[in-house]
Amino acid sequence: MADQAFVTLATNDNYARGAMVLGKSLRNHNTSKKLVALIGPQMSEPCKAVLKRIYDEVREVDVLDSGDTAHLAMMKRPDLGVTLTKLHCWTLTHYSKCVFMDADTLVLSNIDELFNREELSAAPDPGWPDCFNSGVFVFRPSLETYGKLLQHCTDHGSFDGGDQGVLNSFFNDWSTADISKHLPFIYNLSSIAIYTYLPAFKQYGGNAKVVHFLGKTKPWSYTYDTTSRQITGSAHDATTHPTFLLDWWSLYSRTVVPMLKEQHGDQPFYSGCVEDASRPVVDQAIPPGLSSEERKQKWEQGQADYLGMDSFDNIKKKLDSFLK
Repeated sequence: MADQAFVTLATNDNYARGAMVLGKSLRNHNTSKKLVALIGPQMSEPCKAVLKRIYDEVREVDVLDSGDTAHLAMMKRPDLGVTLTKLHCWTLTHYSKCVFMDADTLVLSNIDELFNREELSAAPDPGWPDCFNSGVFVFRPSLETYGKLLQHCTDHGSFDGGDQGVLNSFFNDWSTADISKHLPFIYNLSSIAIYTYLPAFKQYGGNAKVVHFLGKTKPWSYTYDTTSRQITGSAHDATTHPTFLLDWWSLYSRTVVPMLKEQHGDQPFYSGCVEDASRPVVDQAIPPGLSSEERKQKWEQGQADYLGMDSFDNIKKKLDSFLK
């Protein structure tokens, strides 16, 4: 339907890369819906131009300079700037229903069926499953809801400092009122959750439709060798399933980088792709030869060697031998 859309938000050039890959992944899986990108005012012209080639609508939003009710909310809650920017998605009232997706998500198959759901439908957050994760949610644009959300921000702030806290306290009956508004986890598979319950990932991971690269280190934070298809990054940051990370970089390097190069012309820019480089050496956060107790401590501190001895493939081998 022409009045339904996938919506994302990119506040800067880095998140714009994520939005480009997200948009391409939606197109590649033949979505019939419109694509909308909300962007921040500081985005560069080349990134803006590429987004306009991928998305049907690119709209600049900036709550700091607006003269509407958002401006009043900003005065009292300056800490919620980015959150208030995200809430602008409720102003897209020329659409009857939308699915918001964070720019650090990647679509693995067609997900148009999400538009059969009602507001506010979302998947549970792996950190606290009675809260939903706001990286993917179904909503109905409405200026009335937008105004109420801004007022809620002004009155209550956010319990986590971001949009997820605001939305969970506003839509506070999500966990109990209507199970049909609980999206299956496969629509928002948190990359960092894979390692917390590996048997479940082994059982259901193949059905994943959307992967969400949660955490500080985003896909675009790494470096990718297009020849060897190797990803370079600090091992203790690599909490992402390597297959999904490769999927992201493969799509980015094949379809997005050529468009960025075209827009930059003769001007050099950093794509993150390294061509014809020697095989990269991944920084090892954990030296070899650790005792099992030391390894356990590293895990508990969130410093597992995800690209080395604690890689998904190595863990899977151990699991397979244990489950036999």
